[in-house]
Amino acid sequence: MGSRKALGFVALAAILGYLYMDSFDPESLADARVLVTGASTGIGEQMAYHYARAGAQLALTARSEDALLKVKIKCLELGAKKVSLLRADMGEPDARIQVVEQAVSELGGLDYLVLNHIGATPFQMWDGDVSHVRWLMEVNFISYVDLANAALPYLVQSHGSIVVLSSLTGKTPIPFAAPYIASKSALEGFFVSLRQELTMRETPVSITLCVLGLVDTQSAMKKTTGKVSLPIYPAQDAAYAVVSAGARRVKEMYYPWLSGHLNICTQIPSSTHPGDVQSG
Repeated sequence: MGSRKALGFVALAAILGYLYMDSFDPESLADARVLVTGASTGIGEQMAYHYARAGAQLALTARSEDALLKVKIKCLELGAKKVSLLRADMGEPDARIQVVEQAVSELGGLDYLVLNHIGATPFQMWDGDVSHVRWLMEVNFISYVDLANAALPYLVQSHGSIVVLSSLTGKTPIPFAAPYIASKSALEGFFVSLRQELTMRETPVSITLCVLGLVDTQSAMKKTTGKVSLPIYPAQDAAYAVVSAGARRVKEMYYPWLSGHLNICTQIPSSTHPGDVQSG
């Protein structure tokens, strides 16, 4: 009897997760001015395509100009109103402010800041390399703070949104990724606290924290194949869930929904459907 109830809960939660994602109206993003970091590959690339299909205006940034150019061409084919490319290395502090200023100049303002880039890090046991931790925190955390700080005045004007991509490992740590997990945990602490302060000040800017499971990006697959036994989910679907959550201004989103929610609560992985909690 207990197993039947559990299966019923799983099925219901999966359906609810699907409905959460499917409630998104892409037309709400028509002409939206969107800056996406880490947009040349993986989830960032797929998010750019989803925004393009909705008719958004895009500023895309990454280190590889050649890869960005390919994304730009496809975005324009899919229906983006405008696509500006901003090549930048988020490990360089000065580049972050320049990216925001250039994006605002190119787009005439800013409605969405989508923070997605990450620094490369090995999937291995901690080897005592403190300098790598400092660099990774600079790229995966401090640069997010710099970008959000620079963009905030423009987002206040537009009543815009900050969308932050994080990881389920930032909530439930696993072995072999201590520096990466530390950076994701820092993201959650900072942006959840900042959201509370914005609410206290009645500042009309939403912050959506996106907590993702293992997604089939090239970099993730290269690191984890043959090393972990975890469900793997499509980058295209994960990107859609992020875009949807940001557009609906939810506070926190999990992809896959049931897997993330139950993993945090009970350490039991399940389902394949994204969703969110604490809507607002």
